[in-house]
Amino acid sequence: MDLGELQQVKETERGKDSLQHLSDTFYTDVAAHIESLKDERTERAAQADDPFDDPEIQRLTSEIDSTEQVVKSIYERRVGKLVKLASFAAADMPANEDGLTSEERKLFSDLVARIKDNRAHVLDVLAGEADTDPVGSPDDPEQTGATVRVDSAAPPEDTPTPTEGSSVSAADLMGDGSEPEPEQVPSAAGAVTDDPETPDSGSNEAPADEPVDGATPTESAGDTDDIDRTTLRITRDVGEIVGIDDREYDLAADDIVSLPEANAGALVQREAAERLD
Repeated sequence: MDLGELQQVKETERGKDSLQHLSDTFYTDVAAHIESLKDERTERAAQADDPFDDPEIQRLTSEIDSTEQVVKSIYERRVGKLVKLASFAAADMPANEDGLTSEERKLFSDLVARIKDNRAHVLDVLAGEADTDPVGSPDDPEQTGATVRVDSAAPPEDTPTPTEGSSVSAADLMGDGSEPEPEQVPSAAGAVTDDPETPDSGSNEAPADEPVDGATPTESAGDTDDIDRTTLRITRDVGEIVGIDDREYDLAADDIVSLPEANAGALVQREAAERLD
């Protein structure tokens, strides 16, 4: 068994619609040949001054790679024919099994059994005697043709109950940002902050004494008229932020608010607002 012989087997297989006859131990023989080439390469490498530049080692490596590629091509070509042959045998049509290797013969028997089992199930479905697809293989009597039923009153074992974890709202599933995490709140410099002293950044509700529309700021410093401001429309709930003017802003979706330019730019960049001026 050498590369030349394998190339001939490959060409013959490609030129025939039927399976060519191979020895029962064909794949085992090829594996033994590849192993002998690897042993020879190892011995040569132990003797060579520079194994990476030795021409004989390079030749052996090339032959090993080529042999593996050729035998894989032979197998893939034969499997396609084997499936067709198994479909004939499952339909009780003549199918010549001669010339199959031991590995292919095992695959052939398994395919025939599966096709027959599936055909019997389809006939049962058509006759109204079955209502689900078989699950598993013919060798698994607990799965084949079994109807899977789920009691809607009890969740599956792997499904956490409400007491096993935090609840998930529809807003969480849709990802509408209705409960922003601390790192989503812009700081006074337009960066991200998770300062624990920032008032309830996850809240989307305005204080009771403050209207939602317009997000009226709370004055916390002196004169800030010299700060450039920009009018924005908030496009998603943000919560409370502290502007560079030392004011607190509670921002919710659809609010119209005038913010310092530094804060406004940060919100626009994060696609949480759009400019109106």
